[in-house]
Amino acid sequence: MDNDDKPVGTILSRRDVLKILGLGSAATLLASCAPEITETLFPTSIPTTTSATQAVPATATSGAIPACVVRPELTEGPYFVDEMLNRSDIRQDPTDGAVSQGAQFDLTFNVSQVGSNGCVPLEGAQVDIWHCDAFGVYSDVENSQGKKFLRGYQLTDANGQAKFVTIYPGWYPGRTVHIHFKIRKDNYEFTSQLFFDDAFTDQVYLQEPYNQRGERNPRNERDGIYGNGGSQLLLNVTQNGAGHTSVFDIGVQI
Repeated sequence: MDNDDKPVGTILSRRDVLKILGLGSAATLLASCAPEITETLFPTSIPTTTSATQAVPATATSGAIPACVVRPELTEGPYFVDEMLNRSDIRQDPTDGAVSQGAQFDLTFNVSQVGSNGCVPLEGAQVDIWHCDAFGVYSDVENSQGKKFLRGYQLTDANGQAKFVTIYPGWYPGRTVHIHFKIRKDNYEFTSQLFFDDAFTDQVYLQEPYNQRGERNPRNERDGIYGNGGSQLLLNVTQNGAGHTSVFDIGVQI
């Protein structure tokens, strides 16, 4: 089992990424992935603030980069438990009905499969997420064994979407704010983590119950996992009434 403070995988150069895809010489984002090249992930969009060349869908004759670039794979950490809880709303603990406290967070995954003709929605992929509660506690480990809050999976629909309702995650000493996720399809598996803008988190943490815990440590720039490519896994979170929402685009090469 991986430790949650140790990154996994290696860093691929842009040239290496292109070789893996079998595509021309255009530039894309630098990324990290697992040593097995079949476990490389690609997002379906590129932030306009990056220095990367804007990707366009590939055609059989253009040889262009698909509308996807590599995302880094990061450690599973010590807190994954394969509960096989097929549910969209993961806030409630099915063992006692208790609902985790915190600001509602709606998270949508858009999962695509990467091929020579670009990206197409990937149907039937299992997307698991798990994270700590507002007080930094994971369910079903250590002192919370038997509990199952803030864990669950969804299968992607015909549009490649998997939607979750959870809470804005808390933090625990030694790690910045994050959500773990895993994508599985047949014999394929990819695991990584999602991160949050520190300034946005600061505003959320002014609310109950987050403000009961004092100053968090570390922030993104001091987190060893984030430093292994977390900027490519940073969520764009928006206010949605009293809660928050985000959409994460990602592609897989199976």
